[in-house]
Amino acid sequence: MNARGFVTLKTTAAHQTEVKGSLFLAYGARADTPEQGLAFLRTVAARHPDASHLCWAYRIDDQYRFSDAGEPGGTAGQPILRAIEGQGFDHVVVGVIRYFGGTKLGAGGLVRAYGGTAAEALRTAERQEELPRAEITVEVPFEHMGALYRLLESLGVDQRMETYTEQGLKVTISVLESLVDQFRADLRDATRGQFSLIEP
Repeated sequence: MNARGFVTLKTTAAHQTEVKGSLFLAYGARADTPEQGLAFLRTVAARHPDASHLCWAYRIDDQYRFSDAGEPGGTAGQPILRAIEGQGFDHVVVGVIRYFGGTKLGAGGLVRAYGGTAAEALRTAERQEELPRAEITVEVPFEHMGALYRLLESLGVDQRMETYTEQGLKVTISVLESLVDQFRADLRDATRGQFSLIEP
């Protein structure tokens, strides 16, 4: 599995705007799974229990969802999703709270209010670029376990799944694509060539 690079949010984003008496509050956050996205939206809802609506959208790789939360179809969730995509973000969830101010905004007004508030929250937010990663599986004899661990530590690799086999230790790691060749060369030196490497 090669994880492509993407741009996400470094910290929580927020923006508020008022349109004809209605208050719109946008909150955005990084979400690496749909569950994380929905959990964030629950915290937003808990912060504003008396709000008229909480409309939202997320995009995580090829997965996306959105909700109009009772607003007319297509006037809230989709504009929020378009704001995420339009700003070039991925692994991001945005929820927009609305406090109804008594004046109906019409479909066009809602699209502009929800999409615009979400876009402004993202536009002013701090971005974080995640570089492409590769998932590789390494197998070394038991006597080279220490060398492998030291190498993983020096590369700052912390995502790992380990299993023990009759031959030794098998570890699946996620490493920056730009470091794969260096890792292979260092591993060859550290184990005197006694390793196997499975790449996708």
